[in-house]
Amino acid sequence: MPSERTEVQVRPGAESDLGALTDLYNHYVRETPITFDTAVFTPEERRPWLLSHPEDGPYRLMVATDTDPTGTSQRILGYATSSPFRAKPAYATSVEVTVYLAPDAGGRGIGTLLYKALFEALADEDLHRAYAGIAQPNEASTRLHERFGFRNVGTYREVGRKFGRYWDVAWYEKPLQAPREDVSRTAPTASPSPSRTRR
Repeated sequence: MPSERTEVQVRPGAESDLGALTDLYNHYVRETPITFDTAVFTPEERRPWLLSHPEDGPYRLMVATDTDPTGTSQRILGYATSSPFRAKPAYATSVEVTVYLAPDAGGRGIGTLLYKALFEALADEDLHRAYAGIAQPNEASTRLHERFGFRNVGTYREVGRKFGRYWDVAWYEKPLQAPREDVSRTAPTASPSPSRTRR
């Protein structure tokens, strides 16, 4: 019997997605080194993460759903986020991005749909760079990021330990077009501070 055609839609995440998003993420916590979290979350523990991604601003959550022909079913197939890269104020124009797909949702172009929607949503934000850390090996994620113009900028060797072994993380960078870039207004006028090796 042929399966009914479904339509994939991408929209901003909502609080009503919390349970499904938590379940999806917990799969990767339990089964894979893709995330370096090692203990599963309850929805309430995961709520601050969801609330830190509003529908506007530089930190977004985009969700892909599979909608059946009647419009009654909206199973979450995956999500993409942009999050703060680091906490210090000068990093504010950089974001870290990531995609997680349901275990049975690979190979359907859903990651591409999610990133397309995410970067379109970020186009008018005052952002300069996007970064992605990919635990190795992960060929599918590497291909996705390269398709969106990310380039490899280096690898942290054996930076995390999970499942009794050490894992490398390859870092990728993508330029983003900020709506305005007035270097003269932001360049320091005082003499430069001594160089530092730790950022």
